[in-house]
Amino acid sequence: MKPIARPVYLNLLRIHLPLTGWVSILHRVSGALLFAALPFAVWALSVSLSGEAGFRRMADTLVHPLVRLLVLLLVWAFAHHVLAGLRHLALDAHWGMDLKRARQSSLAVLLAGGLVALIAAWRLFA
Repeated sequence: MKPIARPVYLNLLRIHLPLTGWVSILHRVSGALLFAALPFAVWALSVSLSGEAGFRRMADTLVHPLVRLLVLLLVWAFAHHVLAGLRHLALDAHWGMDLKRARQSSLAVLLAGGLVALIAAWRLFA
């Protein structure tokens, strides 16, 4: 049996993923981001609950624009992760398995996650 010639490298810029693939990859990225942020969130909660001075310290930290951008990123990550997770659970139950419904649910996840992020941005920066 003759071995199959395989590419030496994979050019990620030439791969054209369908919408469903992007939702799946972003689901993994958002989960990793939330996992990485968890220790900092627990620390911030601990400091803010330690007393009035700790609460003031965290409130003063959250005024900084970069911290607000980070919070906005985490809000998007949480919204996308939950919505994409529900979509994946529906697919596991064989709901929306045909191509048209899968594309529609992918688009709905991306739009709903973006809408949640826009609402959060409006509340954070207005």
